[in-house]
Amino acid sequence: MNDTVDKLVIFLAKRDGIDKLVKTFQYVSKLVHWHAESTHPETAQRFKQWEVASGLSRKAFRSGRFLTGFNAIRRNPGSTPTFRFLAVLANAGEMVYFFFDHFLWLSRIGTLDAKLARRMSFISAFGEAFGYIFFIISDFISIKQGLEAERKLVALKEDDSKDVKESIRKIRADRVMRLMAVAANVADLIIAVADIEPNPFCNHAVTLGISGLVSAWAGWYRNWPN
Repeated sequence: MNDTVDKLVIFLAKRDGIDKLVKTFQYVSKLVHWHAESTHPETAQRFKQWEVASGLSRKAFRSGRFLTGFNAIRRNPGSTPTFRFLAVLANAGEMVYFFFDHFLWLSRIGTLDAKLARRMSFISAFGEAFGYIFFIISDFISIKQGLEAERKLVALKEDDSKDVKESIRKIRADRVMRLMAVAANVADLIIAVADIEPNPFCNHAVTLGISGLVSAWAGWYRNWPN
């Protein structure tokens, strides 16, 4: 129990930890609002207010986050030309997303003209979707390379070797993390598409709610202390 509490404290001390918790509040409240809208309108309205407040607080808390993309390119550009190229595209898209998200937040709280909200939302979502596509491609390539490396290690027929076992364990752990990243990025891509090109599937409350929770919980898993 104490170990779990310690890990929770460490998790919530991170910017991403708080973001995933508030994101969970945001999309749970969206689903509750949808479910209760026709039968309990007052309760639904309270959860709608919680959803909006959570979304706005996340945007405020992400102030300056666009710089992390630049830092990621500067510190870890990729091990090969392919990965460097994908990293530049992915992080550039994410930088656009977080940068214009500042203006979206300011327009929604009334600091800037509210009419800017739709335009800022489109630009931010487009950058988000663009970046996630290349993050997903990069992760799939890494997963494929990991599978090939694992097969080679298994083919050595030295399963009892401590080094081989440790290498296989690291490859599998990395694969799980990358699959979580893919799940989160695909879910966020659906949410971005809902802003870019509204449609009945992506914009449905259930689709958005489930996508938001998949993204939040996959991110929760990736950021939870080992």
